[in-house]
Amino acid sequence: MNEATKDVQLTKLESVIDLARLLGQQSDYEEVLRLVLDKASLLVRSDSARIMMINPQTRHTVRTLYAETDADCEQNHFVHTNIAGWAVLHNSSFLSPDIKTDSRFRKKLFHNVHVRSAICVPFRVEDFIIGTLLLLNDDRRCPFTDQDLSLAEDVSAIASPFLHRTQDIAQYFNAPLPKQALLGKYAPLGLLGRSQKFVDLLLAIEAAARCDVRILLEGESGTGKELVARALHRLSARSQSPFVAIDCGAIQPNLVESELFGHIKGAFTGALVDRRGLLEEANGGTLFVDEINNLPVEMQCKLLRVLQDEEIRPVGSNQTRKINVRIISASSSSLRKLVAEGKFREDLYFRLNVYPIHVPSLNDRIEDIPLLVDHFVKQFSGAQAKRIDGVEEDLLDWLKQRRWSGNVRELSNLVERLVTLTGDKRKVIDRTVLPAELQKEFKKQRRTFEDAPMTRSLSESLAEFEEQLIRKALDGCDWNQSKAARLLHVSENRIRYKMTKLGIDKPR
Repeated sequence: MNEATKDVQLTKLESVIDLARLLGQQSDYEEVLRLVLDKASLLVRSDSARIMMINPQTRHTVRTLYAETDADCEQNHFVHTNIAGWAVLHNSSFLSPDIKTDSRFRKKLFHNVHVRSAICVPFRVEDFIIGTLLLLNDDRRCPFTDQDLSLAEDVSAIASPFLHRTQDIAQYFNAPLPKQALLGKYAPLGLLGRSQKFVDLLLAIEAAARCDVRILLEGESGTGKELVARALHRLSARSQSPFVAIDCGAIQPNLVESELFGHIKGAFTGALVDRRGLLEEANGGTLFVDEINNLPVEMQCKLLRVLQDEEIRPVGSNQTRKINVRIISASSSSLRKLVAEGKFREDLYFRLNVYPIHVPSLNDRIEDIPLLVDHFVKQFSGAQAKRIDGVEEDLLDWLKQRRWSGNVRELSNLVERLVTLTGDKRKVIDRTVLPAELQKEFKKQRRTFEDAPMTRSLSESLAEFEEQLIRKALDGCDWNQSKAARLLHVSENRIRYKMTKLGIDKPR
């Protein structure tokens, strides 16, 4: 075994220890499951990972959590059911380099599935199986090995007591904030939404903020990863210390080392004075490293050394300085894929990916668009001394139907542009202010929508129309419910009931 392989194996063992530390600080059942699933999938490089928890009294499945990577969910569910059933029946771990030829199952049972290699380990508490962890792989060149099975069993041994204990703790202590309180807590930090994907993100931030460990944020460009990083810092024990950010994609590769570590006078041409690096500026606090996927290979090695030794050496100096910094890194590209392609150090990836958080794209949380549009309209109209109240319904529907490759950042830029193009005396943004290229897109999408077959029931369509009608009345009456009720010729109690039923809230 060469030195590089030894280093990776050591880093994987440290990752298992990190998992134990993290679970010791959690009481939310969903978050414990997610952390175990992510860590196990990371350690053995699986294409698909699934956890099934079992009710100890009924022996029925009570919860299944899964993570897929370009995999067929239905096929994997079939594989999961059979292999997890074998592990529970035999009260044993399962390893198969090739399930298609595995004699423990009837011939051709897995003939039509894409999965090749599989690991399944049970979660045990006092000789009772409380669940299973299944890991699948379709790479013929790299089937799972005994070493992978051993790592999965280590994860299971560490996680089992926490999975059992969390069910009890969650009933009494650290109850999660109610949804409205949770949304209200993060809105002042710039994190706005109400969709389930967004709520899941906030719950992950809540849990991660309590742990003083390195965090990896992955998600498309423009999803607001820096806002998430700032929220993590603000809610952590380091909140009174500096928050410093660096974008590796915006700095020339030859300047990254000086930016991070600093330099002394005369270290290179133009170094006229000593300068502290960002790692030292963030000492005691948090350093947010955005687009870390762009970090040059030689700098990846030096950053790894910093994470191991917790000390830096400025460019041109022979003196080291101790630092205590929490690293939150972010990437819009999959670091896991970059590791597989040999473009990112595997040992550094494990060091950074102690607590993973996925930031959803705007296309995954379309229902949040009206709230975000309302926020941006108020923000930009205020900055431009305009009194714009909102956006025309047809235009808002179009915004909800678009594909947002630039995510929240693209939406923000577009709303700012529309506010700028809207006349000073107008109170509503309508389709007429759309630039020419967007006018074409608007008309094309409207034609597509009008020609599309009906896919919703009458009750769903009526509920949506009713919601739009009530919102328009409330907007026109400055959200005075009594006036809106009179306008719609219904009682005030009736409109309040409908607002509750349809989830209509006054925009912040």
